[in-house]
Amino acid sequence: MKTRLWHIVLLVSLLASFGVACGSDDDDNDTVANNDANNDVNNDTNNDTNNDANNDVDPVEACQAVCTEVTECAEFVAACGDDVTAQALATCNEACASDENARAQITAAGGLACAQTVPLAIDSFMLSDVCGEEPPLPEGAYAFAGREGGNSVSYSGQTARHVLINDLKSYMGRISDDIDQGNFTPAEGDVVAVLDFYFRFDGDSNGGEDFILSTEPSTLQSTYDDISTGKDLVGKIAGNDSVTDHVDWSTEFAGWNSDSIAANGGGINSPEQLILAFFSTVEANAVGRAEGEVRTDADGNQLPVYVTDKGQDIQQLVQKFLLGAIAFHQGADDYMDDDVDGKGLLADHSALVEGKSYTALEHAWDEAFGYFGAAINYADYTDEEIAASGGREAFASGYNDLNGDGSIDLLSEYNFGASANAAKRDLGSSADAPTDLTAETFEAFMAGRALLAETDGALTDAQLEELTGYRDAAILGWEKAIAATAVHYINDTLQAMNAFGTDGYIFTEHAKVWSELKGFALSFQFNPKSPVSDEDFDQLHILIGDAPVLADAGEDDINAYRADLLAARDILKEAYGFDDANMGDENGENGW
Repeated sequence: MKTRLWHIVLLVSLLASFGVACGSDDDDNDTVANNDANNDVNNDTNNDTNNDANNDVDPVEACQAVCTEVTECAEFVAACGDDVTAQALATCNEACASDENARAQITAAGGLACAQTVPLAIDSFMLSDVCGEEPPLPEGAYAFAGREGGNSVSYSGQTARHVLINDLKSYMGRISDDIDQGNFTPAEGDVVAVLDFYFRFDGDSNGGEDFILSTEPSTLQSTYDDISTGKDLVGKIAGNDSVTDHVDWSTEFAGWNSDSIAANGGGINSPEQLILAFFSTVEANAVGRAEGEVRTDADGNQLPVYVTDKGQDIQQLVQKFLLGAIAFHQGADDYMDDDVDGKGLLADHSALVEGKSYTALEHAWDEAFGYFGAAINYADYTDEEIAASGGREAFASGYNDLNGDGSIDLLSEYNFGASANAAKRDLGSSADAPTDLTAETFEAFMAGRALLAETDGALTDAQLEELTGYRDAAILGWEKAIAATAVHYINDTLQAMNAFGTDGYIFTEHAKVWSELKGFALSFQFNPKSPVSDEDFDQLHILIGDAPVLADAGEDDINAYRADLLAARDILKEAYGFDDANMGDENGENGW
């Protein structure tokens, strides 16, 4: 874990202030902050503090209870904010688990009053630059002072799920090479299990593992727990967090009509079952590959395990579907909906959540913003920079070291998911009909959160109406980014089909762009206020189908499917009011 601000090494000075004897010098303390070195150092712990074996209470748990005790002090949370508090707790817990010397010292500090511990803890963890007398919040950024001071914005769980989705996609892309290199010889159940590592993530067992996502400079966080603890994907997919669901997703999930995808397991009747069907399809291909089966396209190129013979790219389908069935669903049908008392826009705003710096309503709004995925200084980027396709060097990869600390904080300095797609579509819009989906969405999120930060108590009817207007604008901008991206991949699919019979046709590229189209297009059902009607949604997916039409189809079938894609594109144009200049021509060119 990178401990830039909250070095456990300085816990010794904290405990020394309490009169606790320390059994190591500064060099030994430095090793506490570096987990990779902990096993190389022999720390001599004072005998009178090393009584773990004689206690009935687990020594690690006792130590971690003290970490919790200090970081649950209201004064600590108010001074430092929720994200910093969570990271300080994670670092303290890590020291308890990995270093006997630190464990004894931390445990000995238990029971002291918050008034004593908080100022010393802030100083010892080197948090004075972010706690107490904090620097001003970044101007124009998604950062808002709480009623008791400090930045009250918190959405670490949403960031954790973005990272899990990213890592699931990345890992799926490695399976073919792992099999070919002899590093993975899967049998039945093995591939689903390794993909479930991310989908059904067990934070208790695996939270301390490093995630895959990387940046340059490196990320501030290294492990999943560094981002947020106890998070998974399966628990938040549509149908599994059902209190606010506007339909029963076990009976009303739509958009995938052929059960052939579930030939090896899973199903098509709920979002979770569809994910299992995708995983089981990859597993069947992977087991076959490990047993010597060679699947190729028409040109003899071997297919990766995540691409089916029918032209479905499961890697893309999984990622794009999860961005809809988790991120967009949670944002539109949970955190920003207004149909369940005590949830979403009807959450309490009269008082702070106990032990937190935000109200329940502020937190709900923030969690929706977290799922949109924008960096807090989103407005400082150009579209090119958000899209990671150029621009200023410090911004050109889709992230930016806003606070200049030499690392990328995934909780505030990285653009995930829909926030990046919005910029791509703005960048690709016609000069005759430019779009600004990035500003449209971000400004609505900002305005709504500013309203909440400025109100001290329950919202009036007029304030709730104003907030609802900002919600409508934010969700519509988000959904338009998804819809414009679906238009983009309709056009890419048309262009792939135009290359049939030429050297320029690439089967896997055709599978990729069609699968991105399908994955994104499944998202619209998750917004209870979607501009796409249920009837149009069903028709859209009849037109798109459950697999692309390939080069070996008859000419009549190919021409009919081209017409279907154009009809699907027209449905999206009418639903969202998109300008003709951005829709593309009959060949999928000159548009998004």
